[in-house]
Amino acid sequence: MSNAVANGLAGAGGGMIAQIITYPLQTVNTRQQTERVAKKSLANSKRLGTLVQILQVIRSDGWGGLYSGLKPSLLGTAASQGIYYYFYQVFKNKAEAIAVARKAKGHGDGTVGMFSWLLVAALAGSLNVLLTNPIWVLVTRMQTHTQAERKIMEERKEALLKEASENCLTGSELQVKLAELDSIKPHPYGTWQAVNEVYSEAKITGFWKGIVPTLIMVCNPAIQFMIYESSLKHLRAKRADRKQGSKNITALEVFLLGALAKLGATISTYPLLVVKSRLQAKQEIGGNISLRYSGTVDAIRKMIQYEGLPGFYKGMSTKIAQSVFAASVLFMVKEELLKIYTLLADKCNKVLLSSAK
Repeated sequence: MSNAVANGLAGAGGGMIAQIITYPLQTVNTRQQTERVAKKSLANSKRLGTLVQILQVIRSDGWGGLYSGLKPSLLGTAASQGIYYYFYQVFKNKAEAIAVARKAKGHGDGTVGMFSWLLVAALAGSLNVLLTNPIWVLVTRMQTHTQAERKIMEERKEALLKEASENCLTGSELQVKLAELDSIKPHPYGTWQAVNEVYSEAKITGFWKGIVPTLIMVCNPAIQFMIYESSLKHLRAKRADRKQGSKNITALEVFLLGALAKLGATISTYPLLVVKSRLQAKQEIGGNISLRYSGTVDAIRKMIQYEGLPGFYKGMSTKIAQSVFAASVLFMVKEELLKIYTLLADKCNKVLLSSAK
């Protein structure tokens, strides 16, 4: 098995474990990002904490509500991490080979610079986004489905109240009609329902909604890996300078390096993540037609106009907690899986060599 394939499989395994552990936070964060409130309403509205919102989801949708879209999300995580780490390792090997070749010609010190790490991560990230965006559109739809249904129901009730005032309906007639609306049970909503909904809205292009901000967001993992690789390189260099002690990086150190890298990347790219989530979610969540978007530029313009700068940072604290913890777990599990693979590969090679004799 090649080094790139091993990294791809280890990344997929680490990503899936991290996703399962932090998925409830991700669900709540997606709902926070896609909730659209105009400036005036925002000033009067209470900000609910993440824990309170988790309890609200449990109360309204049950425990399963926290894991809406988990199946396609795990598929997306495995595919994303596998593709990303595979191509990252391929491009990384190429960058290291170029650095060594440059040193042989008398240029550089033979190591890969920060800009090269950034380019390597950006190339891997771009390929990952183009191949896996449809999965994340479905995940966003499933995470925000009940939110959209609630908005649609609110619009129907508002229309009914308006009709009642215009047609002078009696209180009893209005109550009957409101009771009829409340009795409507939501249809089951799974992966195939999400696929049909997205396709019916925008055909095949609907599965690549939010692709522009997502491609720009490639700088998130690029920044993350630039910080991670540079920090890891610095730590290994310090260990190598020591005359005593282990040169190996511990799981805890990898965990902390992963947390630091993801924190820096998340803070710098969060507004793009909010725009992406809003484009991928059902537009009925916006309620008022002025809070629905036709594309990336329209979304940014309307968010600035109606919500101001705070709109771009909704749910950021939740995202930082989820992303940092997930990235830390991912890096830690990935490195441990790679150690296991290396150990098994060495044992297999020894067995093959001994049998050849």
